[in-house]
Amino acid sequence: MPNNPTPPNPTPPVEDDTFEAALARYGMELDDSLASSLKEYAETMWRYNEQLNLTRHTTWDLFVGRDLRDCLQLAHLIQPDEDVLDLGSGNGVPGIPLAIIRPDINVALAESVGKRAKVLDELVTELNLEVPVYASRGEDLLEDFRFTTIVSRAVGSLLKFCRWVEPHWDGFDRLLLIKGPKWINERGEARHHGVLKGLDLRIVATYPLGNPLDEDSPAETNDLTPAATEAPHPSDTSPGEGVILQLSPKGRFA
Repeated sequence: MPNNPTPPNPTPPVEDDTFEAALARYGMELDDSLASSLKEYAETMWRYNEQLNLTRHTTWDLFVGRDLRDCLQLAHLIQPDEDVLDLGSGNGVPGIPLAIIRPDINVALAESVGKRAKVLDELVTELNLEVPVYASRGEDLLEDFRFTTIVSRAVGSLLKFCRWVEPHWDGFDRLLLIKGPKWINERGEARHHGVLKGLDLRIVATYPLGNPLDEDSPAETNDLTPAATEAPHPSDTSPGEGVILQLSPKGRFA
């Protein structure tokens, strides 16, 4: 009887999958203390992930190339002392890494799924982070608290968010959404339904979704100095780029 060959692995692991190697692959230079704190967060999250499914990003390459990349880009856009709410936090991204990267801001997490909120609370407690976790829907939370900025990733479309925020603009100043290339289609859908009327929509960050060190890939900066950025024109984005979109009532940041 012939031996059956072992089928090839369709997604071979990245060679030398360590945190340090992944940082080098993506051209990210972090000081030792910050790198150590972010590494501890990822390892702690993965341990809790064995109890409750929090994330599919369970390799250093995925954590650095997706989660950390998004958080570093977001960190540029927050000013000192801002009160930031991570809405629909899920596995704690972007809120927890943002709190580690920017200890000069106040970050809170909102997660409506009770089991996940409990795990997130245990996680931030273990990491000794002063990050409150609310097992609450955002609209309920905004009845009692006010935030400078709401941040979110992979929670809903532009249409969904615009409809959600419409009655709640008294509770915060702006919304920062981390989006992939499909954001342009989402913008078209939102415009079709008229939900962008009365809102300013700006692209406040663009960055490559692949490895920025690959040939012909645009350079990525990881200078963590908080500063306002010049908003690129929508035509400057490409199918291989991620964006961070800022939504606010018209004239609020004129």
